[in-house]
Amino acid sequence: MQNILINQAQTYQALVPVNKRKLNFGLEQVYVKLNRIRRSRGYSFEHVLVQKLNSNSWNARRLGGSSANLPDIIAVNNEESIFLSIEAKSGTADNLYVQSDQIQRCFQLRNMFKVYKTTHVILAFKFMQKKRIREEGKTAYRHRKLQEYYKIADKYSKMKNLPVIKCTYDGRTYELMNSHTRRCIMKDYVMPF
Repeated sequence: MQNILINQAQTYQALVPVNKRKLNFGLEQVYVKLNRIRRSRGYSFEHVLVQKLNSNSWNARRLGGSSANLPDIIAVNNEESIFLSIEAKSGTADNLYVQSDQIQRCFQLRNMFKVYKTTHVILAFKFMQKKRIREEGKTAYRHRKLQEYYKIADKYSKMKNLPVIKCTYDGRTYELMNSHTRRCIMKDYVMPF
């Protein structure tokens, strides 16, 4: 049986031209590398946020994000009875998106901590100093000012079908739902750092 499987695999490999095999493997390597860069960029932003929040009366922890079906970060201030459930996004594009299921996870966790007087779901956006540009099929980067925004998403807590939230480099937010986009006003949250 094992010999039959090996023979079938060798036959399949022989059917695929050598140059196509190398091309597919090369593209796969590029995508793997890009995903690692995106993940490390996101992890770095989350790590820095946790470090900034862990001061004075605040305690914060990174939870592992979507891989653990949890928000990226939780932060508490036990002296002032404040709980924050934070979803963090960072990137080099002009628009960053938070998926509806990620927002839902933030609300689910926030609702577990009703003993706190003040609870918020915060969407944190970091637009990197390097802006990615596609020109003539090539990727280039241009320098720009680093921007960070912290938006309160509490107004979505009662909705059953949550939208995808888009934040632009200038801090404007939009709701994307059922292939419609509309401007939404989200209050800024003043982070304690």
